[in-house]
Amino acid sequence: MYYDPVEAMDRVALEQLQAERLRETIDIARRSPFYAERLKGFDPDEIRTPADVVKLPFTTKDDLRSQYPHGLLARPLDDFVRLHASSGTTGTPVAIFYTQKDLDTWADLMARSMYCCGCRRSDVLQNTSGYGLFTGGLGIHYGSERLGMLTIPAGAGNTRRQIKMILDHQVTVLHIIPSFALYFAQKVREAGYAPEDMPWRIALIGAEPHTEQARAKIEELMHIKAYNSYGLSEMNGPGVAFECVHQQGMHLWEDAYIAEIINPETGEHVAEGEIGELVMTTLRREGMPIIRYRTRDLTRFIPGQCECGRTHRRIDRITGRADDMMILKGVNIYPMQIEQCLMAMPEVGQNYLIELIREGVSDQMRVKVEIKDEFFVEDMRALQGLQKRIAKNLCSEILVTPRVELCQSESIPKADGKAVRVVDLRGKE
Repeated sequence: MYYDPVEAMDRVALEQLQAERLRETIDIARRSPFYAERLKGFDPDEIRTPADVVKLPFTTKDDLRSQYPHGLLARPLDDFVRLHASSGTTGTPVAIFYTQKDLDTWADLMARSMYCCGCRRSDVLQNTSGYGLFTGGLGIHYGSERLGMLTIPAGAGNTRRQIKMILDHQVTVLHIIPSFALYFAQKVREAGYAPEDMPWRIALIGAEPHTEQARAKIEELMHIKAYNSYGLSEMNGPGVAFECVHQQGMHLWEDAYIAEIINPETGEHVAEGEIGELVMTTLRREGMPIIRYRTRDLTRFIPGQCECGRTHRRIDRITGRADDMMILKGVNIYPMQIEQCLMAMPEVGQNYLIELIREGVSDQMRVKVEIKDEFFVEDMRALQGLQKRIAKNLCSEILVTPRVELCQSESIPKADGKAVRVVDLRGKE
């Protein structure tokens, strides 16, 4: 039933393991220049339970950037075999280093994640993620091989080739980002295939925030079960948390991480079940441990235990980021609110773009929305009616009336990799 017995470990024993590994992590971390200074004078014996992690200081992305390239390394550079880095094109990047043991741990966690949502050794996985500095491609790849699946490193793009490989090799598991999954489903139909006749049965989705409505649309259009996942480069990459077959939240692997959820403003823990910022501490990384990392991702702990029997706590899907909040006319707005509203409308296609613009001294929001071909008719009154209905629905959700532009299918440019959902054009038009 489980890939690793630790998945169903007694909670008391699991928390004892976490406390022991946290003490070890502190000892290792203090071998790095950054934590040698940050943790000076701290006695690891003060850690008696995982809750004692609050005695340690936060680590932020600015800290990671300030220590670039080697300030967080707890071992000699010769001991490392892999480097991944953030995908940003400007400013100082965030570099994450791995020893061979770190990579083996990551592969094990990823294999565990795939197993819990139904992947088995007999499956064939096609990885449509990009390979390179981005952790998603190689993380999924090595986890799939660790589980024993035949693994096809297809990479991103080229839908015609992707479809051919899926059919030729009877692919049963796809790793695919949500925005590409919606696009890909349309391309399969255009190629003359019915999604229900494709060999696939499982889609591993993640890398970009998405709503439950977007997942439902993927499952409907592709006739597939889509499982949500969570990961970030600072914590290895994918495989931090994963849904099981019950799709009732993502199991966060607590033998490898301590997770906290805090109020982003005060830094204090929020109540059980309340949304806040996820804070993560590594427990099984020997080369570059990171303590109390403020991810800026917003989620909540899901109360209770999953019916699958796994004892590790579950987190809900990421609802947004503490730092991607838009403030318009004094209202706090998250892009995920807009996606949730749009994806619930049958006329809306696979892509949309939020543009922040300035008219005179006033900031405005423009939402470009792709409309399915069957609804993009020549009847101007029908289109205007749809345009007004979308604007009204959005206003009900975000309390601001945006300007809505209806676009033909596939007319909004698609970015390589993660979808670009918000563009700030204020002062640029």
